[in-house]
Amino acid sequence: MQVISDIQQSQLLCQQYHNSGESIAFVPTMGCLHDGHLSLVEKAQSLADRVVVSIFVNPLQFNDPDDLSAYPRTIESDISKLSSFDIDMLFCPEVGAFYPEGEKEVEKIDLGEITTILEGEQRPGHFAGVATVVKRLFDLVQPDIAVFGEKDFQQLMVIKKLVSDFSLGIEIIGMPTFREPDGLAMSSRNIRLSEEQRQAATEIYRQLERIKNELHAGNSNFLELEQAANQRLAEAGFSPEYVVIRDTKTLLEPQSATSELVVLAAASLGEIRLIDNILL
Repeated sequence: MQVISDIQQSQLLCQQYHNSGESIAFVPTMGCLHDGHLSLVEKAQSLADRVVVSIFVNPLQFNDPDDLSAYPRTIESDISKLSSFDIDMLFCPEVGAFYPEGEKEVEKIDLGEITTILEGEQRPGHFAGVATVVKRLFDLVQPDIAVFGEKDFQQLMVIKKLVSDFSLGIEIIGMPTFREPDGLAMSSRNIRLSEEQRQAATEIYRQLERIKNELHAGNSNFLELEQAANQRLAEAGFSPEYVVIRDTKTLLEPQSATSELVVLAAASLGEIRLIDNILL
């Protein structure tokens, strides 16, 4: 595994892979790697000749400076975890090199409505930052395939729209959410939870499962289900932002023709913001 921070060096290496007729699978991350990330790497290995992983805490997608500064950075541990996988390159650029024009001068990518609802409403500008960094990474690596987790379900949809709108010709693979034995979705933010918060955090998944079971049982009163879940999260000590039932293809409220649903939730425990979803 080559660990590279230089932009040109990483670009040259990826070009060499392509010139040799080898395919590239790419796994972009912000580090603080857990088993969920590693499952994406493992999937990538099965899909292409070469695997490239990036670790880059992207300042453009943080609308709260305190959240950016508190985001866990564990590069030595991450390198150690990745060393047990047969990946070809770990790309770890510096912010100044990745955004040479300066963070405030970057022209961000606007992908429209999908970026303004739910997470986009709660975190204005977040998805413009995500789309911008992913587009730059894609342009640099030129992957044939990119692998993302479904825990960030709306983000996955944004990436698919990015690829479609810019005709990038990259196959986007979504992998199921990796969970702890008690159901909590694995997240880099989980390490910031206190022991008490960690025990309480599983309530998000319980509420998603409860709604799923109600829907499977024929309950079609979506608003009532959403309101009840939000109330139960508040009673469990959360500050809920939303629990919603949406169309998986649009993330808009389901219509009579909607055939596939996703239940999404976002809530905070103290200063730690957690998101999760469950597909039906």
